[in-house]
Amino acid sequence: MERLSSLLAPKTCCFDRPHLNSHSNSMVCSAGFLPFVSSTFALPVCGGVSILRRSPTAAATVAEAIAVAVDDPAIHSTASPKKVLIPIGYGTEEMEAVILVYVLRQAGAHVTVASVEPQLEVEASGGVKFVADTSINSCTNQIFDLIVLPGGMPGSARLRDSEVLRSITSKHAEEKRLYGAICAAPAVTLQPWGLLKKKRITCHPAFMDKLSSFWAVKSNIQVSGELTTSRGPGTTFEFALSLVEQLSGESAAHEVKGLLLLSEDQSRKEFNEVEWLLDHPPHVLIPVANGSDEIEVVTTVDILRRAKVNAVVASVEKSLQILASHGTNIVADKLIDVAAESIYDLIVLPGGINGAKRLSKSKVLKKLLKEQESAGRIYGAICSSLTLLQRQGLLKGKRITDHPSLSDKLKPEVVAGAKVVIDGKLITSKGLSTATDFALAIVSKLFGHARARSVAEGLVFEFPRN
Repeated sequence: MERLSSLLAPKTCCFDRPHLNSHSNSMVCSAGFLPFVSSTFALPVCGGVSILRRSPTAAATVAEAIAVAVDDPAIHSTASPKKVLIPIGYGTEEMEAVILVYVLRQAGAHVTVASVEPQLEVEASGGVKFVADTSINSCTNQIFDLIVLPGGMPGSARLRDSEVLRSITSKHAEEKRLYGAICAAPAVTLQPWGLLKKKRITCHPAFMDKLSSFWAVKSNIQVSGELTTSRGPGTTFEFALSLVEQLSGESAAHEVKGLLLLSEDQSRKEFNEVEWLLDHPPHVLIPVANGSDEIEVVTTVDILRRAKVNAVVASVEKSLQILASHGTNIVADKLIDVAAESIYDLIVLPGGINGAKRLSKSKVLKKLLKEQESAGRIYGAICSSLTLLQRQGLLKGKRITDHPSLSDKLKPEVVAGAKVVIDGKLITSKGLSTATDFALAIVSKLFGHARARSVAEGLVFEFPRN
């Protein structure tokens, strides 16, 4: 049976090991976690699909999660979850960190996000703020099945300078356990630690000259013994799925891949074309809530900010900190009441089934959306949040695309085979992995194709030339 990695990218994923190793450990690290639901429960992801082997993850309430588990006894799993450590520091690349956490938790791994900073709150390279589950110091006596380093600058340098993380990772590698790094981290972090010796490696194109030319390769994914490396935000889904395959096998990786809506089709379809070009820097609002999908939130924010958009993340909860659908703690820039004092060129709603429900309860947000449409300004949604736009009457007479599980719940005309659909001043997308296409389509409409292509190159993401 052909490996998942070759199915993902036949010419961009390289292996030089005779077989894949799987390391298991029954120890469970719970230090610093907000209350997560047991990994024996499966919660609905975007669109309400139940998943087997679900990781410890966030629900609107623990009672909701238990109710789901009781209703569907088939979702219980007896397998001990794999233990994964993902360290973060000031300047870590947010897309890479969030996608890794999401995909590995979706595959059933118990993921610990550990801060190498003195505090748990960490500001990522694009300005998104996270709250880690614990400090790296609390992980010194733990044994992990996988340690994986996100990239970003100066995040990779902050990881490199953590003596505690260096000690943990070096011992882990000496014991022949799986480890990985992406973007700048192979060159900036692992190389000074001496953990790339006699390994075939890849990294972000901007850092390739720092690697030994004999061992460096330009593949999107490179597996060399226990080490797996990758190139950047745009290759993180492939990277994460390769790690899932090595931890839990091909079937687990195939299952998760299907849920992420990954496909080679990058189609974007547009109807009733109008210009979005502005005579000022675009001002964009991204409202969030407990249960919002972290991939869709962070990908949209990161890409828009790379394009020099003033992107504001606003919480509809009582606090700035929200707990996203897969347990990522995100700190918003403002509360929605404060954010509502400004006018936005574009309002974008992220998905996440519980997050969409909570967004729909915000009177302030619903008022903003109505005003946005009546003023002829731009708005959009991804995945489950399309249901909020429908209830507000903002999809009437529009063509859209949506998450496959929502097609029978939405009345507008759904355009088949499109990751992104633009109809006048409305933009919609399916969800999860299509968030990158969604955000780049916004950049293209606001600034032109050249700007979007430039941003995509920095992400190491294939973007159409025309």
